[in-house]
Amino acid sequence: MVVTLAAVLLFSGCNTPALYHDDIYNPPVYWGQHVVRPGETLYSIAWRYGRDYRELGSANGIHAPWTLKVGQVLRLDRRGTVTASATQSVSSRPAPRPTKPRVSAPRPTPTAATKPTVVKPPAKNTPPVKQSQTVARIDWHWPHVGTVLAGYSSSGKVNKGLDIAGQPGDAIKAAANGNVVYAGNGLLGYGNLIIVNHNEHFLSAYAHNRKILVREGEDVKAGQVIAELGSSGAERPMLHFEIRKNGNPVDPAHYLPPRQ
Repeated sequence: MVVTLAAVLLFSGCNTPALYHDDIYNPPVYWGQHVVRPGETLYSIAWRYGRDYRELGSANGIHAPWTLKVGQVLRLDRRGTVTASATQSVSSRPAPRPTKPRVSAPRPTPTAATKPTVVKPPAKNTPPVKQSQTVARIDWHWPHVGTVLAGYSSSGKVNKGLDIAGQPGDAIKAAANGNVVYAGNGLLGYGNLIIVNHNEHFLSAYAHNRKILVREGEDVKAGQVIAELGSSGAERPMLHFEIRKNGNPVDPAHYLPPRQ
């Protein structure tokens, strides 16, 4: 069943006024389908439904570089897509013929001339590679210097990020090094939105911009100006900033440095 407009409005992740300010925390969506529209990326679609882009791509047989086509139908459940032709081709294959078991020749008893090679174990002083060492540390920075109007909250009055005050045209900066994976206004309630991919686990988002200054696919550096603050999709000029880990909103205050 295709996701209805009402479901899209409910799970878009922002408010009109913002759904990221809500009385009920919206869980990830694992039902229905999504038809890819012009301008959408796997990252923005996963963001809309509260999903990790890698998990959503895997469920639909999509892999890096996560390319989509307009009109492509994405399943939102967790099961992989199996086509009827693929199922038929598997079921129509003839059963393999039974094979006779092999009889191994007896191994010769090792002699002085045929002494087996001794493999030395690795040195004990070689430290194992920890999983945490395979992911580069992210050096987070504040995306704007304004006053925090509303902090992160996953209960009560839900806020999936930080609302930061500012004046129209103020510089919005990348919070860390990364790659722009979405730049547009296709997510209801976020206005002009930028999503930056920092590594395989973390994404950050910058909403309500007056003007977007970067393009999808562009690499950005921490502190680089990527947008102008605005009020698109909001009732007042501000920046709504989010950090998501494996598709889930997390409190940016736990990652950003203390204010000076």
